[in-house]
Amino acid sequence: MTTEQTLIIGANSNIGKAIAAHIQASENTGLILISRGLVGSDSVTSETLADNVTKIMLKDYQSQSIDQAITFLAQHDHVPITRVFVCNGILHNDTIQPEKRLEDFDAQAFMEVITSNTLTPMLWIQKLTPLLTGKSPCKFVLFSARVGSISDNRLGGWYSYRASKAALNMMVKTAAIEFARRAKNIKLIAFHPGTTDTPLSKPFQKNVPANKLFTSAFVAKQLLDIVEKAPLDQTASYLDWQGKVINW
Repeated sequence: MTTEQTLIIGANSNIGKAIAAHIQASENTGLILISRGLVGSDSVTSETLADNVTKIMLKDYQSQSIDQAITFLAQHDHVPITRVFVCNGILHNDTIQPEKRLEDFDAQAFMEVITSNTLTPMLWIQKLTPLLTGKSPCKFVLFSARVGSISDNRLGGWYSYRASKAALNMMVKTAAIEFARRAKNIKLIAFHPGTTDTPLSKPFQKNVPANKLFTSAFVAKQLLDIVEKAPLDQTASYLDWQGKVINW
């Protein structure tokens, strides 16, 4: 009998898939996998992939679609969600590249990056909180980055990405202060996975030492170990793939 569940948002990402694969191979835990890409008029559909695995497809990560996913979870899932991983985010795409200098900064690109990296994760925190608040402990992980550390910024550049992750860090830290009053069972973690061999990092891997380019499977295992050990201490943590603290 399944007594707890793990929720992975952005489950089609490389690291999201690796987290799910590790859990399926080593744990008797329910899995809820949320991803976008649904085509058609429906905003949310679901399917059962295995006895303990449910996949929810959304049209997008706009507020209305997230609301519909939350309604579905509230109606269909009554086993406590004890871990949440928000894996979505953007560094570049066909039209966006990290800025090397001020002249590269573009307002529209900035809005797209901060929407994906800051607004969407914050909406998930906001909408999921009523479902997660209770007696069962819940570790809530959001993918940040070391370049979001204001105190660690010595190289400059990457204006939009740095700003979006710094803003996410502030959201996480601020929410944790509120949770210390009203949702003591939820632990928020901003996580830096290191340079992982995924499409997000592909254009920037040439100068990364071989021992610092990680597989998604390695990052997933490191993260699950970190989450297992993280205390419910009513504070936000900003941690790297080794479990080491990063200065905000």
